[in-house]
Amino acid sequence: MESNSPPLLRIIDLHKSFNVPVLTGIDIDIHAGEVHALMGANGAGKSTLCNIVAGFLPASAGQLLLAGEPYAPESVNAAEQEGVRLVMQELNLIGNLSVAENISLRNLPNRFGFIKKSVLHRQAEQALALVGLQAIDPDTPLNQLGVGQQQLVEIAATITKPCRLLILDEPTAALTDPQIDRLFEQLKQLKAAGTAIIYISHRMAEIQRIADRITVMRDGKSVATTDAHATSVAEIVQHMTGETQGRHADYTRRVTGPLALRVVGLSRAPLLQAIDLAIYRGEILGIAGLIGSGRTELLRALFGADGARAGDEGYLQLGEAGPRLVFTSPSEAIAAGLGLIPEDRKQQGLLLSDSIAGNISLANLGAVSNRWGWLQTSREERAAESYRQQLAIKCKAVSQPVAQLSGGNQQKVVISRWLFRDREILLFDEPTRGIDMHTKQRIYQLLHELALQGKAIVMVSSETSELTTLCDRIAVISNGAISALFERGEWTPEKLLAAAFKGYSERPSAAELN
Repeated sequence: MESNSPPLLRIIDLHKSFNVPVLTGIDIDIHAGEVHALMGANGAGKSTLCNIVAGFLPASAGQLLLAGEPYAPESVNAAEQEGVRLVMQELNLIGNLSVAENISLRNLPNRFGFIKKSVLHRQAEQALALVGLQAIDPDTPLNQLGVGQQQLVEIAATITKPCRLLILDEPTAALTDPQIDRLFEQLKQLKAAGTAIIYISHRMAEIQRIADRITVMRDGKSVATTDAHATSVAEIVQHMTGETQGRHADYTRRVTGPLALRVVGLSRAPLLQAIDLAIYRGEILGIAGLIGSGRTELLRALFGADGARAGDEGYLQLGEAGPRLVFTSPSEAIAAGLGLIPEDRKQQGLLLSDSIAGNISLANLGAVSNRWGWLQTSREERAAESYRQQLAIKCKAVSQPVAQLSGGNQQKVVISRWLFRDREILLFDEPTRGIDMHTKQRIYQLLHELALQGKAIVMVSSETSELTTLCDRIAVISNGAISALFERGEWTPEKLLAAAFKGYSERPSAAELN
C-alpha cells in the first residue's frame, strides 16, 4: 500500500533489552487505513514490539511517533486513551467471570455503583454478533467456552471500542475458516473507517488476503518491508531465516500399515455422539470441524483426560484382536501406548516454571531415574539435549525454565516429551497453533517421519490447508458426530466445509437434547 499522507505510527530505531537485547533497531511506518502484517520466526521480537506500542513495556531506546506527536505510553490505559488497543496471542480474560462481564470489564455499566444488567447484556449481545457468537448466552462463565470462542470474545470486546490503531497477535490461531471469514469482514470495516491494523500471523494465505504490506523481523531487527500481494512464501521464509527454503517432503508417498486403534460407538455427554473410527499405523488421520464441534473433546476422550462417566458409551480396541478398553485416566491411555499434545500447551501441556529437561522427562521419569527411583539429573539433561538438537529447540540450555521460550519452542518441548516416551499412537491437537512458518515446516516433517516409522497420528487442525497437505484421510466432526470421512484425493475445501456444517442442520444440538 502506498500513501502520501504521514504515517499514523512511526517506529524509529527502537531498542529493547531485558538481560540481553531483544529488539535492536526497529524502523516501521504504519498508515491509517492499512493492514500491516508483522512476520518472523518465534522469538524474533514481534510480540515484544507490540507490547511496547500497546503500553505493556517501555522501550529501552528509540522513538515512537503517533500522528506526528511523541508517543511513549506508560501503561495500557494510557495507550488505550490514545486509541491504541492490543489483542494478545495469550488470552487476557478472567475465566470465572461471565462473557458479558469480560466484554465490558473496564467499563461496566452502572448506576450508583450497581451494575445495570440489561445494559451489560445488550452490549455483550451486540459485540458477540460481530464475531458470529450470537448463540452464546452472555451469562455463560468464560471458562466454559473453548479456546477459539474465548479468542473471539476478546476480539469482540476490543473492536467495539474506539480505536485508531488495533494490534492483533495471532488472532486466528484457534479459529476455523468460517470464523476467520467473519473476523476479516470486521477488519475490512475498521480499515475502511481509517483504523490502522498491525496483524501478526504465520499464515501466509491470510496475510496475502487481508494485509497491504508485510514487515519481516529477524533476531530483533526489521529486515524487509514488502507488498503483501507481490511476495511469495519462499521469499518470506528467506527473510525470516536468512536461508533459502528447501524442498518440502512428499507427504503422499506413505504406506498405511495395520490397524492401531478402533473407536466403536464412543459417546461422551453432552457432545460426542456414537463416534466410529479406525486409526492405522503409518497414517496421519486429520480431524476437521468447526470450533465447538467436538474435535478436542474427541481427543480428550481417546486419552481418558475427562474420564468415562455414568451414561457414557462406546469403547476402544487396540489392533484387530485387542481387548475392549475404556480409559478412565490419562495414565491408563499412556500405559496402552497413547500420547496427547494438547491444544493449550501452557495450561495443559507444560510446567512453565520447570526446566526444559524436566518437562521432556515428565512422562518417562523411570528412564531418567536409578534403580531406587531417584531422579538422575545428568540422565535427564542428556535425554533433553538429544531432543533439543533433533527438534532445533532454541534455548540457552535445557536447564532453562520453559516459560522463557517462544511458543514454537514450547511446542517442541511438549512433542519431545512424547518422543522420549515413544508412544505408538500420538494425538496432536492444533500442533502448529501460533508457530512460525519455518518451525511449522519442521513439525510437518516430524509428523511425516513419525508416520513413516509406523506411528499412528491423529491431528486436529483449524487450518484446512494443513490437513489437506499432511493427511492421508480426513474425518469431519460436526455437532459431536462424524459427518464424513475422506480419503486423499476425495476432499476439496468446499466438501470439508459442507461436512462441518452438516450435523447442525440434520440433528438437534446437545443443548436441545437436554
